[in-house]
Amino acid sequence: METPTSLARSERTALCDTALAVGPDQPTLCGEWTVKELVVHLLVRERSPAAIGIVLSPAAGLTEREMRRKGRQPFEELVARLRKGPSPWSPYALPKLDGLLNTLEFFVHHEDIRRAGAGWEPRELGGDAQKVLWSMVRTAGKGLLRSAPAPVVIENATTGSRTVLKDGPEPVVVSGPPGEVTMFVFGRQPQARVTLSGPDQAVAALQAASFGV
Repeated sequence: METPTSLARSERTALCDTALAVGPDQPTLCGEWTVKELVVHLLVRERSPAAIGIVLSPAAGLTEREMRRKGRQPFEELVARLRKGPSPWSPYALPKLDGLLNTLEFFVHHEDIRRAGAGWEPRELGGDAQKVLWSMVRTAGKGLLRSAPAPVVIENATTGSRTVLKDGPEPVVVSGPPGEVTMFVFGRQPQARVTLSGPDQAVAALQAASFGV
């Protein structure tokens, strides 16, 4: 049975495998970051006190300096370190926190590498993995879409289950498999295989909005 913790670990492994397969200089969906820069970000996030700058903008310079320092190291070594997981002293080393904080992080960033290239197709995810993603995006999405320009309801196209992420009249319904809905909610609208229904103006505004991480 898939759990958030087991899915976080399998997505970590899959991300590392894909990163090595495509190489350090390939683009990602994370702005101008290359694959190597994304790997460095993930390492700093869970292994360095300098990660504080990821969430506190006054300390962003500290994070950037640490990323530049780590970025001078060989790509294969960085990926190997990421594959091993967080340091024992890191809160991410606790299984429950690993599942809570890393499942969506590694799923989305793995897809950031996959979907930046040509010819990608959505992965065939198992039913248990889809259930985990759906459960987690229903909660995380409420915070991510707080500033969305229209009310939003997400729909699991497999089960028909719906969740309101931003309440309001005449919502946009974002429908698709849980993995695709997750990508949309995390701000990867152009690369998410979902269908949108609702008022035309609201749909257009949501497609063009910046949200997620």
